[in-house]
Amino acid sequence: MGPLQGIRIIEVAGIGPTQFCGMLLADMGASVIRVVRPGLEDVGVGLPEEFNLMNRNRPAIAIDLKSAAGVEALLKLSESADAIFEGFRPGVMERLGLGPDVCRFRNKRLVYGRVTGWGQEGPLANTVGHDANYAALSGALGAIGEKDSGPTIPLNLVADFGGGAAYLAMGILAALLEASRSGEGQVIDAAMVDGAASMMTLFYGMHAGGIWRDERGSNFLDGAAPFYRSYRTSDGKFVVVCAIEPHFFAALLKTLEITDISPADQYDRSKWDSQVSIFESVFATRPRDDWGDIFSGKEACFAPVLSLVEAPEHEHNLARNVFIEVDGIVQPGPAPRFSRTKSRVSCGPAKPGSRNLEVLSDWGFTGDEIREFGFAGAFGPQ
Repeated sequence: MGPLQGIRIIEVAGIGPTQFCGMLLADMGASVIRVVRPGLEDVGVGLPEEFNLMNRNRPAIAIDLKSAAGVEALLKLSESADAIFEGFRPGVMERLGLGPDVCRFRNKRLVYGRVTGWGQEGPLANTVGHDANYAALSGALGAIGEKDSGPTIPLNLVADFGGGAAYLAMGILAALLEASRSGEGQVIDAAMVDGAASMMTLFYGMHAGGIWRDERGSNFLDGAAPFYRSYRTSDGKFVVVCAIEPHFFAALLKTLEITDISPADQYDRSKWDSQVSIFESVFATRPRDDWGDIFSGKEACFAPVLSLVEAPEHEHNLARNVFIEVDGIVQPGPAPRFSRTKSRVSCGPAKPGSRNLEVLSDWGFTGDEIREFGFAGAFGPQ
């Protein structure tokens, strides 16, 4: 069941980063429970529960955190947890009586993860926002897009999932490792603007070194270079080439039978526009999949640009089981992969509150305690 088997984690349900972090940890075998507000069908983007795939692999229990009994129920859960994480604005958990100091008073080994857009302090800490806002302030959003147009929104991959969820998961795991040695937990402040900025480290270094221009569509990794960009094919689809190294660029030219571009001119920016025009003309002569056949086996850093429907059917993804099917729904499988303690998806998203009794029993609640908490309103109207 994955390398985190035996680790118990509480996820106070939220959208985006908290969902994705919970999925990552649960996919790796942690026993994660999602705590959802009673009566709320789900926290998400309006999807029917069965399609809210980031909620897979873990039960969702209903606890009313605005009731004294609900707060006490979560504190009791935290006593036997290894970690808890939340994604509210700064101060919300403290006002509920569930801040880090209170939870860690019950369990000094508890790792307490917090993910926000702007961080726990700072001028913008309590300001509303979403992924692109945080990516914008990190410098990441301003670097993505065509030269003569505005920034391109890269879905919500940069701040929500990359800078937020992935950094939160990494922080939780690092703190759990440290707690296994010290016997004490700690608080992780995972700010999406911090994580997005961290992922831009390479580009800040290149800018400081004078090899990165501070403008969109003007550099070798942002689509300006003819050897690192996408091209439209004759059927209106796209391919992408990423031939950064000179030997890959030479292979690209050879495969395309382009003789009026010298491999020695690869990094001559003054010739990029004319080279792009040549590549555009050549790639426009054939359909995308024909180019896939032509580039098969060639070391030219080529790939077809696939749609969400096409990607699960590509031969490489099929061979590696990159996509799996759970309850009839095709979805990406767990990542990364482990040689011995393999991750897996054991179930799809669970309806909130459907397994309260089972989960609470597994986490050490007696039958009498469950009834008493229920009568006191911990789980919402009965």
